[in-house]
Amino acid sequence: MLEGIQFANPQFFWLLLVLPLTIAWYVWKRKKQTAALRMSSVNGFKVSSSFLAKVRPLLFVLRLLALAAFITAMARPQSSDVSSKTKTTNGIDIVMAIDVSSSMLARDLKPNRLQALKRVAADFIEERPSDRIGLVVYGGESFTKTPITSDKSIALRALEDVNYGLVEDGTAIGSGLATAVNRLKDSKAKSKVIILLTDGVKTAGSIEPEDAAELAVAFGIKVYTIGIGSNGMAQTPIAQNPNGSFRYGMRKVEIDEDLLKNIADRTGGQYFRATNNASLANIYDDINKLEKTEIEEFKYTNFDEKFRPFVLLGLGLLLLEFLLRNTVFRSFI
Repeated sequence: MLEGIQFANPQFFWLLLVLPLTIAWYVWKRKKQTAALRMSSVNGFKVSSSFLAKVRPLLFVLRLLALAAFITAMARPQSSDVSSKTKTTNGIDIVMAIDVSSSMLARDLKPNRLQALKRVAADFIEERPSDRIGLVVYGGESFTKTPITSDKSIALRALEDVNYGLVEDGTAIGSGLATAVNRLKDSKAKSKVIILLTDGVKTAGSIEPEDAAELAVAFGIKVYTIGIGSNGMAQTPIAQNPNGSFRYGMRKVEIDEDLLKNIADRTGGQYFRATNNASLANIYDDINKLEKTEIEEFKYTNFDEKFRPFVLLGLGLLLLEFLLRNTVFRSFI
């Protein structure tokens, strides 16, 4: 009955100490009220005990129980239901700029760089429930795959569709960064972030990466840059067969790390290097920890008062005691 019940005024339970004192007083008074008749012998009397006389203390017990019920009611038993609501007080707008050049099909990450990136990026998106996320892809040119959105299902579907061949081959780092900046420049979010990933050096595009970085600075956008590719040689597409498949060969991994570091430093971000699947996953974990979204939680507690049943119980016991005293036990009072 009292499972999940708490008491608003538990100090009233001290009044229960009155009960044993009342019992002691009742026993003492009962002995005082009992008259004694001394006789030399009772052999001539037929002794019979009345059942009502034996259960007469029930009236006192009913009063005690009524008093205990009233004391419990005064302690205000209640149950509580706690509900909470969260409010994002400082959301982050994030654009992921992804290189989709042919070199992203290199197999130094499994099954290749692009597929490894998509798996890790999907986990990253799902771990940012309170932020808006957009996607930009770039190769020889760039375009917006999806604008910033709070609908994670849209962002995840767009990420799944990111593949080689969406744009002409090449690595237009400046164009990819500039397009991402363009998606964020009008954002009202307090924090704006670009995650720029590439596995090569600038080979295409009319916009210099340094100029795009200056645009990011002007609009208060932080850029995290990621260079993806193992150290040394990697199995990379070197030619395309007539059926559209690639022929692979070993090539030296070339990443313009100085450029990526410069972009990150200018904008207040950081540069990371992913040489395998594990390090790529760790990089996104690190970015996830660095870019924290402030969430305010409001808790509401609803109290349901439970004292009324105890009051009714106490009144019922007193009424029962009154009726028994004035009916069944009337001749004994």
